[in-house]
Amino acid sequence: MDFGFDTRTEQLRADLLGFMEQRIAPSLASFDAQVAALEDRWAWSTVAILQELRAEARDRGLWNAFLPGELGAGLTNLQYAPLAEITGRCLRLAPAVLNCAAPDTGNMEVLVGFGTDQQRAQWLDPLLRGVIRSAFAMTEPDVASSDATNIETSIRRDGDDYVITGRKWWITGAMNPECELFIVMGKTDPTAERHRQQSMILVPRDTPGLEIVRGMEVFGYDDHDHGGHAELRFTDVRVPAGNLIGEEGGGFAIAQARLGPGRIHHCMRSIGVAEMAIEAMCERVSDRVAFGRPLSEQGVIRDWIAESRVRVEQLRLLVLKTAWLMDTVGNRGAHSEIQAIKIVTPQTVEWILDKAIQAHGAAGLSQDHELAFAFAGIRTLRFADGPDEVHKNSLAKAELRRVAGRVTGRHR
Repeated sequence: MDFGFDTRTEQLRADLLGFMEQRIAPSLASFDAQVAALEDRWAWSTVAILQELRAEARDRGLWNAFLPGELGAGLTNLQYAPLAEITGRCLRLAPAVLNCAAPDTGNMEVLVGFGTDQQRAQWLDPLLRGVIRSAFAMTEPDVASSDATNIETSIRRDGDDYVITGRKWWITGAMNPECELFIVMGKTDPTAERHRQQSMILVPRDTPGLEIVRGMEVFGYDDHDHGGHAELRFTDVRVPAGNLIGEEGGGFAIAQARLGPGRIHHCMRSIGVAEMAIEAMCERVSDRVAFGRPLSEQGVIRDWIAESRVRVEQLRLLVLKTAWLMDTVGNRGAHSEIQAIKIVTPQTVEWILDKAIQAHGAAGLSQDHELAFAFAGIRTLRFADGPDEVHKNSLAKAELRRVAGRVTGRHR
């Protein structure tokens, strides 16, 4: 086994670490101040400091690093993993600087994999250049969206158009006025086989009948730095038939193709969140004294630090293995591992953040540190791209089949 990164990855990693230390992390306060000064705070992606940093990311060859092939930086999943981890150390700013922020990443992958030439020219090109934002509208308030086949939004063919009617919520990025495109999942044929009822379609923001109902908060955070989450209403929204992505009935399959890379990207960045939390915890306990000695000498604190290091190292190895499998046998071949990291990553990082918050005392709950905000975001991941329970159920079924197959083979 070779646990080292190749030369190009090491070079990009060193460059990004320097970029983070010298420019991105020191710019966070300026970024916050510029966003706070906006007339529309949801328009965070327009601020000057972000545009400056994005220009530097392009010059450094770090732009669109998530996307393999000639449209991106040409990196494999295994090469991108350590870069995504580094951006997780400054989650509110760094992914956007590299144009590697969700949900745009997944939407670009959908357009690359399933879009027509016309759709790519109209929407993929400006997304790749970072001049617009986008959103992915799947989750609904009136059904259990953990089962994506439950969605009720109607996509009805009417002559040369499709007409969309329904409600969506928790649509990330939708509050940002630069979000010009929604990829919407709905039902084109409720009578078809269960996984062939759904389709995906492109809906421009300014289409009549599309309404942003409200912004939504996560544990009191509106997440405006990422464009917020929104509830949407579609009332007889009419778009050309050419806006359909792929074929009718292909929406569920496209969603699954989109969510695999999205899940591992979340996990990669989350490891960076964990590393940020461990560093913050170590710095805090080294500076504080309680009951006559530094907190760093308290046994329970040292237990937290040791456990945090062990858990994050185990997690990183599993994520890297998954990235390697995606590169070598494809997303389908890495399906079980993708589910495994989706289950364990939020739980592990949530545990580490909890201990870092506890080590900070009441300060850990405040806006003076990144920990509370990070905790809210990581807790969200236990729902995003499918809740823990769905992934555990699927992973257990696969394990049962695997063991049953081995037992049957032994008895032949």
